[in-house]
Amino acid sequence: MILVTGATGNVGSELVRQLHADGPRTGVRALTRDAARARAAVPDGVEVTEGDLGRTESLKSPLGGVRSLFLISGAGDDAAVLDAARDAGVEHVVLVSSITVMTHPHLGPARANLAVERRLAESGMEWTVLRPTQFASNTLWWAQSVRDESVVRVPYADVGLPTVHPADIASVARAALTGSGHRGRTYPLTGPELISPRRQADELGRVLGREVACVGITRDEAYAPMAAMMGAEVADSVLDLMGGDVNDALLAVRDTVARVTGSPARSYRRWAEENADAFR
Repeated sequence: MILVTGATGNVGSELVRQLHADGPRTGVRALTRDAARARAAVPDGVEVTEGDLGRTESLKSPLGGVRSLFLISGAGDDAAVLDAARDAGVEHVVLVSSITVMTHPHLGPARANLAVERRLAESGMEWTVLRPTQFASNTLWWAQSVRDESVVRVPYADVGLPTVHPADIASVARAALTGSGHRGRTYPLTGPELISPRRQADELGRVLGREVACVGITRDEAYAPMAAMMGAEVADSVLDLMGGDVNDALLAVRDTVARVTGSPARSYRRWAEENADAFR
């Protein structure tokens, strides 16, 4: 039995779908805070269970009989979740951390991710760590302005990063959960190319059949709404990663997705095609 946390999120929902497609040989349990709502979003036949990563006492039943756990760091009390998993008899954890552990270890969020990685390594459970770069789905932040004005306003409009499709993170997680040779491994994950916000806006425009303008704004202009949404430290970190403090490690395009899954990494254009309705 595999327990997928964040089962209705960008990565978790795709992982549930891929594991379910493997057939009955792979038992899948989807963890969500709202089971009634989640049942409409997961494939028929997937067991849906209710629990909150911020309340580890709610995880006792969901963890029952689970041998492998998929966990995205930062979604709850990671240390307590790992302790609960170990105590429940979980043997293997696939943890989604962040490439910032490698590229910007001085940033607060990166230090937090590294602490979770270390806690997992010391837990006695087997582990696989995934370190993705910027998600293609982050551009859903633009959805309202694209719908209302056909405009994207973003800092560092011409800084290209190797944006990763969430389905590729799920595909690597699936391989790690169901295949051999992945335990004790750490995988940095990127998309197939560097792509800037301006090019992403162009791709959205092509998919939508209308021009989507990209307007560059200053870091200060971007900071206030981001800080209100995610807190000052995280907003500063995200802005550094978007272009304020890029380095060679952050810009590196890696072939991990292809090596682990046997399929090339998906492009941003593919993500835009699959999610076009959010921008219409």
